[in-house]
Amino acid sequence: MNQTSRIDTQTTPRTTTSAALSWKDGLWLAVIVAIGINLRPLLTSISPLLATIRAATGLSFSGASLLTSLPVVAMGFGAFGAGLLTRVVGEARGVALGLLAIAVACGARFAASSGPALLMTALVAGIGVAVIQALLPGVMKQRFHARVPLAMGLFSASIMGGGGLGASFSPYVAKAFDSWHAGLAMWAVPATLACTCWLALQRCASPDRRAASPAGAHAGDAPHVAMWRKRRAWALGLHFGLVNGGYTTLVAWLPAYYQQRGASVAHSGSLLAAMTVFQAASALLLPLAAASFRDRRPWLVAGLSAQLIGMVGLLAWPDAAPLAWVAIAGAGLGGTFSLTLVTSLDHADDHRVAGRLGAFVQGVGFVVAAISPIVAGRLRDLTGSFTAAWIMLAVCIAAMIALTFAFSPRSYARWLGSR
Repeated sequence: MNQTSRIDTQTTPRTTTSAALSWKDGLWLAVIVAIGINLRPLLTSISPLLATIRAATGLSFSGASLLTSLPVVAMGFGAFGAGLLTRVVGEARGVALGLLAIAVACGARFAASSGPALLMTALVAGIGVAVIQALLPGVMKQRFHARVPLAMGLFSASIMGGGGLGASFSPYVAKAFDSWHAGLAMWAVPATLACTCWLALQRCASPDRRAASPAGAHAGDAPHVAMWRKRRAWALGLHFGLVNGGYTTLVAWLPAYYQQRGASVAHSGSLLAAMTVFQAASALLLPLAAASFRDRRPWLVAGLSAQLIGMVGLLAWPDAAPLAWVAIAGAGLGGTFSLTLVTSLDHADDHRVAGRLGAFVQGVGFVVAAISPIVAGRLRDLTGSFTAAWIMLAVCIAAMIALTFAFSPRSYARWLGSR
């Protein structure tokens, strides 16, 4: 009965606070941004250097795709263990351990010279990212309950922005040091700095705020919800996964696609960096635009439509306006990434239930997203081009537009299956 009444409160519109952010809130958001920046360079730093890495390690296109897909698989399966990690070490230490895993894995790439060694660093870093992405949404739901779109938008924008930094800086560092290892390993530095900032923030956090907050309760006190038995949780996970399948595929193969068409390594990397700039902007702006509306579906459809237009442009007119196509696709990818997570958190007022749902959605989603670049790489090996891969992504996007209409706000009160 209590569980039903708690969820039913979401059938009434929420009010947003008009109070200005405090300096503590600003500090929290700044550290969240610093963390988010570290969650994608381990993927995007690979793609512009892929030809060099393949030549040095002997990886095929299909094998090289694992450098992108394996971390995404780890993000998925790692998210399922976030609840256990929270109970064992807590959210704060869990995030710190995730950052430490990223720092160690990126640093190890300085000495990794074989395909298996690189794949191991990808796996470790992916687990670290999984922990952070699973735990932070619940923290944001608790800390910024009335400002979840703002917090999630900034977090998502920092993730996308970090991806752009990885794509743009790694080739130049590799060239400056005449070592692709240096281009990959440099990302251990910001991960270490973010970990230090996070631990300092937790040390300085107000004890009375923690005591007064529901988060002061143990994770085990939250209502038990078997997410794997909820159709809505699976639907949100599939939606999140196929949206991110577009991201992981473009991160893995967009530079290779344009290099195949005669572009230089630097130019193809700059296209990927430009895509992530538009991702970052949309990841922040689309949730803010949708913040005043309880029904997120029109905004999700808008983001997915932009992604579809970009994919059609890459497929039909790749050389006509490549920057325009990657910008439109990037805007769609970034906006739907963050807004799908916001929609997931909308389904429960209790931040612990919302956090578990968010973790499950990401667990399913990243496993689904990991398949996309593998399939695209295999299609490239079989056909000699990326045409079939772009068609596959366009079909998936169209299917997600149809699925979006199922996420009516009226269904938020029913997703737990209460009678």
